[in-house]
Amino acid sequence: MLGRLLPDRFVLWLIGAVALAVVAPVSSAPAAIADYITYAAIFALFFLHGARLPREALVAGFADVKLHAAILSVTYAVFPLIGLAMLWLMPSLLDPIIWTGILFLCCVPSTVQSSIAYTSMAGGNVAGAVAAAAFSNMAGVFLTPLLAGLLLDAQGAAISPSGIGRIFVLLFLPFILGHAMRPWIFPLIEKRPALTTGVDKGTILLAVYGAFSAAMVDRVFDQLPTAQLAILVGLCLLLLGLVLAAAVAIGRLGSFPSGSRDAILFCGSVKSIASGAPMAKVLFPSAAVAPVLLPLMLYHTLQLLVCASIAGALARKRGRES
Repeated sequence: MLGRLLPDRFVLWLIGAVALAVVAPVSSAPAAIADYITYAAIFALFFLHGARLPREALVAGFADVKLHAAILSVTYAVFPLIGLAMLWLMPSLLDPIIWTGILFLCCVPSTVQSSIAYTSMAGGNVAGAVAAAAFSNMAGVFLTPLLAGLLLDAQGAAISPSGIGRIFVLLFLPFILGHAMRPWIFPLIEKRPALTTGVDKGTILLAVYGAFSAAMVDRVFDQLPTAQLAILVGLCLLLLGLVLAAAVAIGRLGSFPSGSRDAILFCGSVKSIASGAPMAKVLFPSAAVAPVLLPLMLYHTLQLLVCASIAGALARKRGRES
């Protein structure tokens, strides 16, 4: 009974990563090195997933139009609608610039590495998650500025082609290389299942530490009174809960198999700092970027903690069932 009440071990590691970022954030050259390590981990993550997936599963994952439609509807329709409803119902709870950040959060693409990692941890449809995460980020290059413009009256926004290049280099290229080398790589990783799990979890820990470290260096959390920060955390939790409920409902109403429901849950409910931060710099004045990104920073951390617990619970449940 006590074991069931204690947090998942990986959640404790995540909390430790946040605590380390608060006590020992990195900046300047060390921060750049941490970024390179994170990029290397993302590259390795997709390389290993490419090597693990058989060709038939890959074709089925990319061809599942129904699954992608469900995930994209959560990311780019359910999120903005919930964000607008919260603003209309509670406009005076937060400063206008923070509400701008919440609406911007609702327009950002899905997180790539964590959505796939959690789907993998839960034993879900990894091929579908890989394809959905890729589609979400590519669509976000166009949809995020469009939706942000509609919601926030932002005009003349443009996204650098380097964002598309980064998606290719960190997502498609390693995945294709890993899949091409599957005949030689798969026997090695099949004997070492902990390798893929370690890369999955390690990538998420690096992302959490990097995000919170940057926030501490930029003193993002000093820009809000304590009461406003507490309200913002509550609203981010409410947003996450509503989106998770919507994703579960869509998965069940659409009669998706359990593995695809996991992909909808984790790919649809998470939001990407890696994509959101550069987009915010394009869409908003320099002085507004930090407060606009604060809701995304908080939501990103909360989603990692909550989704880690859900993925762990699903994995343990299926382990008992098998």
